[in-house]
Amino acid sequence: MSFTDVLFGRPLATSEERAEHIGVAAGIPIFGLDALTSAAYGPEAAMTLLIPMGIVGLDYIVPVITAILTLLVIVYFSYRQTIAAYPSGGGSYTVATENLGEGAGLLAAAALMIDYILTAAVGISAGVTALTSAVPDLHRHRLAICLVILAILAVINLRGVKDTGAAFIIPTFLFVGTLLAVIGVGTYRVWASGGHPIPLAPPPPPGPVLVRYLSIWLLLKTFASGCAAMTGVEAVSNGVMAFEEPRAKRAQRTLTIIVVTLIVLLFGITWLSKAYGITAMEPEAHNYQSVLSILTTAVFGRGWVYFLTMGSVLLALSLSANTAFADFPRLARAISVHDYLPHVFTIRGRRLLYSHGVYALTGFTALILILFGGVTDKLIPLYAIGAFLAFTLSQAGMVVHWLKMDKHPGRMWHMFVNGFGAVATGITLIVVLIAKFRAGAWVTALLIPTMIVLMMVVKRHYTRVKREMKDMTPLSLTNLEQPLVVIPMARWDRIAEKALRFGLLMSKELKVVHVHSDDEPAGLEQEWEDKIVAPLKKEGLPVPELVTISSTYRFIINPLMDYILELEQSNPGRKVAVLLPELVVRHWWENALHNQRVQLLKLLLLVKGNQRIVVVNIPWYL
Repeated sequence: MSFTDVLFGRPLATSEERAEHIGVAAGIPIFGLDALTSAAYGPEAAMTLLIPMGIVGLDYIVPVITAILTLLVIVYFSYRQTIAAYPSGGGSYTVATENLGEGAGLLAAAALMIDYILTAAVGISAGVTALTSAVPDLHRHRLAICLVILAILAVINLRGVKDTGAAFIIPTFLFVGTLLAVIGVGTYRVWASGGHPIPLAPPPPPGPVLVRYLSIWLLLKTFASGCAAMTGVEAVSNGVMAFEEPRAKRAQRTLTIIVVTLIVLLFGITWLSKAYGITAMEPEAHNYQSVLSILTTAVFGRGWVYFLTMGSVLLALSLSANTAFADFPRLARAISVHDYLPHVFTIRGRRLLYSHGVYALTGFTALILILFGGVTDKLIPLYAIGAFLAFTLSQAGMVVHWLKMDKHPGRMWHMFVNGFGAVATGITLIVVLIAKFRAGAWVTALLIPTMIVLMMVVKRHYTRVKREMKDMTPLSLTNLEQPLVVIPMARWDRIAEKALRFGLLMSKELKVVHVHSDDEPAGLEQEWEDKIVAPLKKEGLPVPELVTISSTYRFIINPLMDYILELEQSNPGRKVAVLLPELVVRHWWENALHNQRVQLLKLLLLVKGNQRIVVVNIPWYL
């Protein structure tokens, strides 16, 4: 077995696709890990905004998270209906395109692509934040650790959906189990102490009170930051096709388990933080700890349970980026089918997944992590815009979908659920955009129209290609004369001989072009008569014309280009075939030992040439 097979798995035949479909147990980590792990940073993202209020800020955090959970329930019922209506995959792009038009579809596509890139970046950076909370000495290596985890995730995902689900089941259930243990034990101690639990390790003292009253603006910013906990909910509806039959039912069950678990985790962590008097710390503080780290320490102390919990949080948060890896390639494929992204995204790789989507997501995520230094708090403001824009467009598209279903029973109720979801997420989108605009949301607001413009440019290119390539006329047999054959030749060797033999088969009119520098001894001319002309005359074959071009400044490419373009202009209506002898080495690194003039000449001919210039490679395999 080759190293590639060991690393990425053996290639899968198309007929093995059914075996790659997954059930509910595998669907939870693949499509739900992003949503579930938002419990580790969602409450803290909201609590960070309340730091200036000190301990008083805890009085407001439970109502804020409760409002977010209410919105989560609304979105849950909306997406259940989306899954039932689009069992072949009802992502926001598909729903918006089919029901609201291509413009809305592009808006949803741009929002989702940015959301998935940020999902991967935030998940990994939040996981590393959990690690540095437990081991502060690693804080200075945060970015390097982020990039290593990203590379590992890319390799795991390139092994295919089935292997990915199997790899992530244990970390997911360990994460959920340890957090439920923290919540369960913490809740019991709150009840046993009459509502005044004593932490096993005292939490860091809250900072000085800088704001005494909660303003509407601060409340909106807190709500907007906490909404980061809702990202990832749409992932199941995008990946319905990955499930076993009955797909819609299994996808709905998976979504239900994810949302119910998320509600318990979010509310439990928030309520216990208030009960234990735990406030968020400044992310840039040298002794920084996450809220989850402080809470676990307060409930269990710094024993083995703490390190098991924080280890599971690190692992799950790092792997939560897998939700983006599961959905981004499918989204890119759906967009490229409509010609808005390069067609390479439609190609299925060795493990029956759209590998180029994985490559693209890995590259963009690495760029985001490098630009923001792997700091979660810097990424959160950019995070929720794309998700809530996709939520809103998807639900608005479903309203139009139900309007079209005249005879569907319960049509009005379905329309109301999706309509209410669209209004709720639309209002939230506006709140998040306004509250987080200066903090970084403007970046997302700028990237979305930029992505739309790029997709429209790609579409225009493919439209032009189809228009030019389309030809419904019968085969044209006019003007079928042999081409003028041009063979650039530096010296007489085995590659040159192969090119000349092929040229003699193509045409009776050949021109061998030799560029000669003034400081070089005579080259091809000395062997021309003996090695080339004599054998041809003996067999009665046409003798090529030797064209020697003197190069005063030792240039090779420019004189060749000038000659070929001049030859094409002086022979209107005649095709010019340029045969390029090329040495093919056995190892990639050996290319550095040979000049690449052939590659450069080929590129220039393709850029500066036209329909009548044809480039033919004549390879010699070393």
